[in-house]
Amino acid sequence: MAFAARPVQITDHRRAGQLVIKWDDGALSVLHHGRLRQQCRCAACTQRRRSGQLPAPPAALADIRPVADKGLNLVFADGHDRGIYPWAYLRELGDERA
Repeated sequence: MAFAARPVQITDHRRAGQLVIKWDDGALSVLHHGRLRQQCRCAACTQRRRSGQLPAPPAALADIRPVADKGLNLVFADGHDRGIYPWAYLRELGDERA
């Protein structure tokens, strides 16, 4: 079984529009709010992409809700609140930017 990094610190820099996650292996993920909104994998957003529609426009984070020890439910300023972002997915998004 592969080792999965776990977050040790999560900081939302709302003015800069960035969610910063420090991982237990020393890595740092800087995730822009707008990109997180566009990369949502909820059923509605996934269907939208599959049907060829443009991704949702970027939106700032309005709230961050933990989902047990599995990840985060991100709520965006455009009212979208269905996205569950598992730790592995957040790390993957952060690694893509590195």
